Amino acid sequence: MVSERPTKLFSKRVLQVFIANIGDARAVLARSSTEDGDSSVKAIVLTGEHKAIYPLERSRIQKAGGVVSSNGRLQGRLEVSRAFGDRQFKKVGVVATPDIHSFDLTGREQFIILGCDGLWGVFGTSDAVEFVHKLLKEGLTVTAVARRLVREAVRERRCKDNCTALIIVFRKK
Repeated sequence: MVSERPTKLFSKRVLQVFIANIGDARAVLARSSTEDGDSSVKAIVLTGEHKAIYPLERSRIQKAGGVVSSNGRLQGRLEVSRAFGDRQFKKVGVVATPDIHSFDLTGREQFIILGCDGLWGVFGTSDAVEFVHKLLKEGLTVTAVARRLVREAVRERRCKDNCTALIIVFRKK
């Protein structure tokens, strides 16, 4: 979601982006060092994953009466600790409470990659950002780039999990 808010010192409006997440998907921002967008891009991880094995999530689950097994799964079955679904695990600590992150658009932001854990299991964040950046500079459509990213993950990098990616490109006015 993008919102607009006035700054206190200037009459100029600042656009702010909000990202909310639960589960094991990740959002990664590509930000260039200059506003022209032709420079190299840096990968900035915007969200954290919610897995039962992580200490804060494990503690919350245990307080709710759930058990995290040695394989890091809730009740020995579910890897995530926050989810919209998985209703049968709600009574043992799975919640649908998101983490919410925000950042101001500065003009250097190029795109965001939203991907599930299958994508990030075979792509490093910087690697994925460079892959997408290169294809966008070649003039491919955002849809084509997203398809190529998933195809690369599944066919070339042998992703064995579900693999989903969405790319949001920030256009200059």
